[in-house]
Amino acid sequence: MGFLSRKMGVLRQGDERVLSAYVYYFALPALFLVNLDNVVFNEESIRFVFVGIIPIAVVIAVYILLYFVFRLDRNFFYMLVLSTVFGSLAFFGIPFVMFAFPDGGEQLATLSASTISIISVPISIAILEVYRFGEASILLGLRTVAKRLARNPLIISVIAGILMALADIRIPEPVFTPLKMLGDTTATVAIFMLGAFLYGRTYDNLALALKLSLLRMVFLPLIALAVTAFFGLPPIQKATIVIMHGVPVAVSFMVLSERYNFYKETVSALILVSSLGAAVYLNLWLIILIGLR
Repeated sequence: MGFLSRKMGVLRQGDERVLSAYVYYFALPALFLVNLDNVVFNEESIRFVFVGIIPIAVVIAVYILLYFVFRLDRNFFYMLVLSTVFGSLAFFGIPFVMFAFPDGGEQLATLSASTISIISVPISIAILEVYRFGEASILLGLRTVAKRLARNPLIISVIAGILMALADIRIPEPVFTPLKMLGDTTATVAIFMLGAFLYGRTYDNLALALKLSLLRMVFLPLIALAVTAFFGLPPIQKATIVIMHGVPVAVSFMVLSERYNFYKETVSALILVSSLGAAVYLNLWLIILIGLR
């Protein structure tokens, strides 16, 4: 629908950024806050969070090893990391898990997306800042990252929700209800926005984009599957983590690539390939995960 709205002229170029801002500043923070406030942090939920983060650490360790062993180009190393860890957890992952697992999927998806984002978002922004400032200004880049993260609405809502859950503070009903209604719009608006975002862009380097997209289509989900199997997570938790690590590259990567002048055409093609392919490969992963129960 979002794609057709652009094609038919209902929405104009740039209008999708209004939808993105709505989801980023209002709907997603509300969804994170409401769902995290209801999480009971016990041994099971803490293990779920811990296992969900491990694949990111593993893949970065592998890339660092490859970087030093094969003397990879620094910018190519940056692209490898960003193409792998910067997934569309909130815009794509949460809606997919909610639709795949109507009973219990929303809270698991929110907990997984929010806690993985606490790791992946700072890493991604830090790499882009270092890329922009250069090796001589790494400290300046990291300072900029810290300042931006301190004002990031998603990070703020995640930390607030976790702290409230740990302190057993519940959101009052008059506040909870409108926040819940706001958060419930996330999935629909995010999917609509994706279609509007993909229309009318220039896509080059499709062959390279296809190769890079395999990192989130196959490589990272396989690592997640191995890690979840090693820790013996229940089927729905295992499926949630694997899917979260297999969702397409984040649409916001395109916005950031334009802001930082970071391989804009390649990033656009990467988002196109991974987003269109997700309709097939995520469902294949879902079939595999159901078969492994």
